[in-house]
Amino acid sequence: MLHICKIMKQIKNIVFDFGGVIIDLDINRTISAFNKISQIPFEQIYTQAKQESIFDLFDKGKISDYEFFTEIRKLIRYEGDDEDLLSAWNAMLLDVPEHRLDLLVDLKTQYRTFLLSNTCETHISVFERNLYLHNGVKNFADYFDRLYYSCRVGMRKPEKEIFEMLLNQNKLKPEETVFIDDSEQHVKAAGECGINAYLLPKNMEVGDLLKALNLI
Repeated sequence: MLHICKIMKQIKNIVFDFGGVIIDLDINRTISAFNKISQIPFEQIYTQAKQESIFDLFDKGKISDYEFFTEIRKLIRYEGDDEDLLSAWNAMLLDVPEHRLDLLVDLKTQYRTFLLSNTCETHISVFERNLYLHNGVKNFADYFDRLYYSCRVGMRKPEKEIFEMLLNQNKLKPEETVFIDDSEQHVKAAGECGINAYLLPKNMEVGDLLKALNLI
C-alpha cells in the first residue's frame, strides 16, 4: 500500500477505457443476438479477447459500415434484413449510469482526463444518441480533456502506438499517468509503455478502484 500511495501522489492524468468502464457493456448480448439470426456461432469469430480481422479494420476506421456488414453477412451466412444485423451489433451497448458521469465531472477538476476507446462509428452514433436521450448529455467530449476513438485515429488497443500517440500529443509523462481498462491485453500494453495501468475487475465500479488507488 505504501508503494501505491507513493506512485499515486505524482499522478496528474487518468486515461479511461469506455466500454465496461464508463458505459456498461455486455458483449454476450451481441453474441446471443447474432446467434439467433446466423448459421455460424458468432463466438467463433468475435469475443472480447479475440476476433476476426474484419472487426479490427472496422475499429480502425479502415472500412465503411457497408463493407463491414457485407462481410459479416458472409461470415455468418446471413441473408436477412439490415436492421437485424445492426440491432445485433449494437445489442452490447447498455447505459452510462449518472453517478459515473458525476465522477468524471469531479475528476476533471483534479486531473487531466482522457478517453481511449476501441470503437466504431456505428457504436459512437448509438451511444451518443442514448447519452442524450437518457442522460441529457449533448456533448460527451465535455467530460474529458480529449477523446480518442480508434476508428478516428486509425489505431486500436493493444497496439502500443495508440498509447504513445496519446502521451506525445498531450505531453503526458507515463509515470504521471494512470490507465484503467477491463481488458488484460490492453492493460499489459499500456504498462509496457511505462503507464501505471490497472485492470478493472468485473463487477467493480471504476470509482471504487480509484478509491483503492487513493486517487479520490
